[in-house]
Amino acid sequence: MTNHYDGLESRSASARAAALTVALPHAIARAQRASAYHDLLHDVDAAGVVDVEVLSHLPVTRKSELIRLQAEVPPLGGLNVTPLRDLARVFASPGPIHEGVAAGTDPWRFARALHATGLRRGLLLHNCFAYHFTPAGFMLDLGARALGCPVFPAGPGNTEAQARAAAHLRPVCYAGTPEYLKAILEAGDALGLDLSCFRLGHVTGGAYLPGLRSFYADRGLTVLQSYGTADLGLIAYESEAREGLIVDEGVVVEIVRPGTGDPVPEGEVGEVLVTLLDSPDPLIRFATGDLSAILPGTSPCGRTNARIRGWMGRADQATKVRGLFVRPEQVAEVMRAHPGLGRARLVVGSAEGRDTMLLRVETPVRDAALVESLAKSLQGITRLRGEVRLEEPGALPNDGKVIEDTRAG
Repeated sequence: MTNHYDGLESRSASARAAALTVALPHAIARAQRASAYHDLLHDVDAAGVVDVEVLSHLPVTRKSELIRLQAEVPPLGGLNVTPLRDLARVFASPGPIHEGVAAGTDPWRFARALHATGLRRGLLLHNCFAYHFTPAGFMLDLGARALGCPVFPAGPGNTEAQARAAAHLRPVCYAGTPEYLKAILEAGDALGLDLSCFRLGHVTGGAYLPGLRSFYADRGLTVLQSYGTADLGLIAYESEAREGLIVDEGVVVEIVRPGTGDPVPEGEVGEVLVTLLDSPDPLIRFATGDLSAILPGTSPCGRTNARIRGWMGRADQATKVRGLFVRPEQVAEVMRAHPGLGRARLVVGSAEGRDTMLLRVETPVRDAALVESLAKSLQGITRLRGEVRLEEPGALPNDGKVIEDTRAG
């Protein structure tokens, strides 16, 4: 478990911090050249953004803003520094959101994750991600090619044909969604095919559940996962230590309170924000809409970058109450009006056929005036009446939820 992709993975904390003081200002300066970031970052001194603490004061970029920008300024919303004519490929993901990628050996940085899985030069990768519209197929394909590995571009579907092709080509490693390798192996069993060639698997794009892990382990396979998006590429990856996901060396990951850009303490569940450090077309503090948490310490495998717990749900918890949408950003605005309090959770329920709201707030204080003041802020910001209940610190679950909808259905 000490065979790392490169020396970056085992850097000391001081060496990584020193590198960040150079990489972050370059990323901010590059972003300022994109028209979409001009207004957001025009008054930011890029040279002064030298660490995550300074970065945390910059605006958040949200996926909804990408959709709006690309509708207003097609095709890429002014987020690209690289002109369209110089891009290698352009993709269309649900939203719709269009992503351009510049030419490069491994533009999404997946070689690092595949190497951690065990893929090495010359081993054949059976790639079951799609190559059309969305970039997942190319992400894993180019990552494998950067390692010197041939790729069978299987794509998704037609499981029996997948099994027959694997039995003939003898790939060592699978790439695809967590459950689809199981389907291929079971199809091979039913057809009487020998698929013992598969020794490795790299999975992403879905929940990797304990039952699946056990299934693959029972068959002698090493199947590890990664976390990434079409917009950002690789964010974090699993190593053979299987203790969380190690943050990729090409990004900065922050965990913030959903609906805000405010960092949460280590270990607390929040929304994942990602900043690209060395991309021709940067994204700064991009909100993934996913929940996770920072794990303390470093991985036993010797890789020293921060680790996250993996995907823990969605952060975009907006819900409709009495005909109006209530969003995590509004709960955050209520709390900013009352500094010094702990975590908050808005519980949406139903009583006698009518929607109800209860704002639970952690604080050691027991003050009727505070309850009244919070209720006024809640109504003023959401335009909806709700009750307030003060809770002891630590009373709310550490699951990243800011809005909990308890209504049936």
